[in-house]
Amino acid sequence: MLQSSETPVPFQSKRRFYALEILQFIVLSSLILYFGKTLFIPLSFSLLIGFILYPICKWMETKGINKAIAIVICILGVTILVGSVIYLLFVQFTDFLQEWQFIKVKLNEAINQLSIFILERFDISLEKQTDFINNTLNNSGSQAISILRNTAYSLSESVFFLLMIPIFSALILFHRHILSNALYEIFPPGRKNTIHEILIETIHAYYNFIKGMLVVYLIVGLLNSIGLMIIGVPHPFLFGFIASILTFIPYVGIMISSLLPIAVSWITYNSIWYPLAVIAVFSIVQALEAYIIFPFAVGSRLKINTLVIIIVVIVGGIIWGAAGMILFIPFISIIKLIADRTPSLKTLSVLLGDGEQKKTTK
Repeated sequence: MLQSSETPVPFQSKRRFYALEILQFIVLSSLILYFGKTLFIPLSFSLLIGFILYPICKWMETKGINKAIAIVICILGVTILVGSVIYLLFVQFTDFLQEWQFIKVKLNEAINQLSIFILERFDISLEKQTDFINNTLNNSGSQAISILRNTAYSLSESVFFLLMIPIFSALILFHRHILSNALYEIFPPGRKNTIHEILIETIHAYYNFIKGMLVVYLIVGLLNSIGLMIIGVPHPFLFGFIASILTFIPYVGIMISSLLPIAVSWITYNSIWYPLAVIAVFSIVQALEAYIIFPFAVGSRLKINTLVIIIVVIVGGIIWGAAGMILFIPFISIIKLIADRTPSLKTLSVLLGDGEQKKTTK
C-alpha cells in the first residue's frame, strides 16, 4: 500500500495555531485602535449617538418629515441638551471658584494641623517638612512645560471631538442604508435576514437601554444633590450630578467623583463626620440605584459579569484613556447582544454573561 505523503496535523498544533491567530488579531486591533484614536473616538461616540437617534429619526420620517430635516432636528436637540448640562455645571463650578479664598484659608489651616501632627507623631521638624515641600515643588516645576503641552493638546483634541461628533452622527444617520448594505455584503447572502434582525434588535435594545440610563442618571443626580444639601456640603448640585455622570464608568467613577466633595466638606467644617456623611450619602444612593432605580428604569438589563466589566474598563483606559473607559462598556454590551442572538457565538455569550441565564431542563 502506498502511504500518503501528507502527514496529518496534530490537534495540539492546530489549537496552538488558532490561539496564535487570535492573539495576533487582538494585538493588531489594539494597535490600530490606539494609534487611530483621534479618528475612532469621535466616530465611536457618533455611532452610539446614531443608535440612540435612529428610532427618533425613523419615527419623524414616518410622519412625513424629510430625512435631512429630521436628522438636523435630532442633532440640534442632542446638542442643546448636552450644552445645557455643561452650562449648568459650568455655572455651578464658577460659583465654587468664587469661594476659593475661603477654601484656601481652610486648606492652610488643615495643612498646618497636619504639619503639627507629623511633628508630634513622627518627630519630623517643620524645617524638614518645608524643605521636602520646596524640593517637590522645584522638581515638579521643571515638568511644567510638559504638563502645559499635554493640557493644550488635550484641549485641542476635545474641541476637535466636539466639532466632529455631530458631523459624524448626522452623516451616519443620513447614509445608514449604504452602511447597512455594506454590512450585509460582508456576510453570505443567506445570512442577510439574520444580520438585519440582529442589527435592528441591537439598535432598539441599545436605544431603550440608553433612554433608561438617562432616567437613572437624573434620579441619582437629584438624590445625590439632596443628600449633600441636607449635610450642608457647598454646591451640592455640582457634586451630585458630577457623581451621577461619572457612574457611567462602573466601580471607578463613583470613587473618583466622591473625592472632591469629601475634601471640600472636610476643609470647610474641619470635622471627620462630614466626609463620613458624604460617603454614607453616596453609598445609600448607589445601593438604591443598583437594587431599585436601575431595574425599574432600565428593565431588561444588559447583563455582563463583573470580571469582564473591570477588564474592559482597564483595557479601554489603556487604549483610549477616559473615553475608552466610557465607550468600551456599551461596545461590549452590543457584542453581548449580538452573541446572544447568534448560535455560533454561544461560547462568547456565556463568557460575557453573568451566569443567570435560564437553565434548560435535561
